[in-house]
Amino acid sequence: MRLILILTLVLLFPISLFAQAKLERMLGEREKMHKEWRNSESKKSGIFGNRTKKDMIETNEWMARIIDKDNQIMEELKMLSEIEKTEITYEKNDYKFISQKQEREIAILKRALEEKEETVAEKKSDKRTYEWTTFIFFLSTLSFGYLYFKGRKNRKT
Repeated sequence: MRLILILTLVLLFPISLFAQAKLERMLGEREKMHKEWRNSESKKSGIFGNRTKKDMIETNEWMARIIDKDNQIMEELKMLSEIEKTEITYEKNDYKFISQKQEREIAILKRALEEKEETVAEKKSDKRTYEWTTFIFFLSTLSFGYLYFKGRKNRKT
C-alpha cells in the first residue's frame, strides 16, 4: 500500500509542478495583456485628442483577450483543484485502510490477551487447589503423627 502511495506521489508531483508552472506562465501573459489594454485605453488618436472608434475597438479586443486568458486560468485552477481532490481522496482511502488494519490487529491482540488472562486464571486456580491439597495433607499428617505418638505413649505406660 505504501508503494502505491509513493508511486502516486511521484507521478502526480511532476504534474502539479508542471501545472503550477503553466499557471504562472498564463498569469504572466495576462499581466502583459493588461498592460497592453492600459496602453490602448490611453490612446487618443482622434481629432482634438479624442478617442476614435478604432481606438475603442482595439481596447475591446484587448479586453476580450484578457477575458479569454482569465477563462483559461480558471480552467487550469479547476484542473488543479481536481488533482488535489483526487490526491486527498487517495490519502483518505490509504489512511482508512491503515486504520482498519490497525483495528483488526488491535482486536486480535485483545483476543490473545483475553486468552492469556484465562490461562493465567486457570493456572492460579490449579495452584490454589495444589496449595490447599498440600495444606490438608500436611494437617492430616500432623494429626496422624500426633495420634500415633500419643497412642504409642499410652501403650508404653
